[in-house]
Amino acid sequence: MMTISLPRTVGTVSVRVAALVSALVVAAVLSAPARAVEAQRVISPGGIEAWLVEDHSVPVLSVSIGFKAGGSAYDPAGKEGLATLVSGMLDEGAGDFDSFAFRTRLENTAIHLSFSASANSLTGTLKTVSDHRMQAFELLRLALTKPRFDAEPLDRVRHQILASLAEEAEDPQALAGEALDRLMFPGHPYARPAQGTPKSVTALTAADLRGFVRTRLALDGLKVGVSGDITPAELGQMLDKTFGELPKTANVPPLPAVAIPQQGGIAVIDRDLPQAVATFAQPGLERADPDFYPAYVVNYILGGGGFSSRLMTEVREKRGLAYGVYAYFQDLEGAPLIIGGVSTNAARVGESLSVIAAEWQKMAESGPTAEELEAAKSYLIGSWPLRFTSTGAVASMLMSMQLDGYPLDHLQTRNAKVAAVTLEDARRAARRLLQADQLKTVVVGRPKGVTATLTVPN
Repeated sequence: MMTISLPRTVGTVSVRVAALVSALVVAAVLSAPARAVEAQRVISPGGIEAWLVEDHSVPVLSVSIGFKAGGSAYDPAGKEGLATLVSGMLDEGAGDFDSFAFRTRLENTAIHLSFSASANSLTGTLKTVSDHRMQAFELLRLALTKPRFDAEPLDRVRHQILASLAEEAEDPQALAGEALDRLMFPGHPYARPAQGTPKSVTALTAADLRGFVRTRLALDGLKVGVSGDITPAELGQMLDKTFGELPKTANVPPLPAVAIPQQGGIAVIDRDLPQAVATFAQPGLERADPDFYPAYVVNYILGGGGFSSRLMTEVREKRGLAYGVYAYFQDLEGAPLIIGGVSTNAARVGESLSVIAAEWQKMAESGPTAEELEAAKSYLIGSWPLRFTSTGAVASMLMSMQLDGYPLDHLQTRNAKVAAVTLEDARRAARRLLQADQLKTVVVGRPKGVTATLTVPN
């Protein structure tokens, strides 16, 4: 008889639905949940772990998987783009099914299966109706353990990537982002292009792809999130059937430590464009840092809150310098960042960047006001349930939480941590976090009033 190993006390995660994003949301969310999402840890007889939100209200099941060593930053030097090419090929035929047969089985049974690669991980998404659950898991198993990498689909996907690279070579946003990576991470794998280069992508072979699957898709880096119409016992069976053939451990060197140069400044990439694009960044805080949540709220007030943010108010509303300006957290492993951007007329880039730097410094020195803090907390708490509007969104969140190192009770405790941020916390975090003198900016265009002080490494 199969035994499902579960904790004696199953962790319960409450997600509260707020009707209005206002100051009343904080008290309502913390005290009167209208709908609960119960998450539990499932461990298969073979020891494979998944986080599950069981929901039998509709006959649909979503699965999200992630492999920690599968990201583009782990691609060997000279084989840049390998993770991206693999992610595009895993659903292009497996086992006895060539690409056409594999895709036909997916389409005829309304099964969605896709993969993608980020800097730190390769992820996959599976969605199916309950009647086709067994077949969906079997196709996922084949894709991960017996991918074919046949010549025709490999050539087709390779040309899709090469076409994308050609487009990015003329895209100012892409140019700015890649140049900023090289400024922030000189000599580090994070500085290499995730999709590769035309030369590296052209040189990749089916043997390279098979080596990727053999050495980087392993159980020790596997994270699984599941939501929908399945019981813990049923899921335990499917975990072993689907993932049991994977290697136990990945065979890939760890990423080197990151050392971001402290010097700030501006680099300019000359392009004859009517508008100039600017992207900027500085080091952020690790998720485990005690000031992470205060810093998260501060960043929302500064540049993450859309039309309510300080940057939007100062750059767009008061001065009409740009249509939009933003800042967000990016959590690269070992290298958390705050990244932002603005696009505007080339003649007004210098003024825009000056306003952004001034607001950056002002927030660092004085922090937010009490009114800004309460409004930000209210929104961040009240909007949290919007992340759980489908089985796919829930499964993706459960998987991402594991990749990011959050505990199972994060869904239960996150809002309380945001609510607990005090004005003193926020002002302390702002002083620690925001370093205007460390902001590195890349401008693509021919900006007026901007002097380049940095050179982008090759």
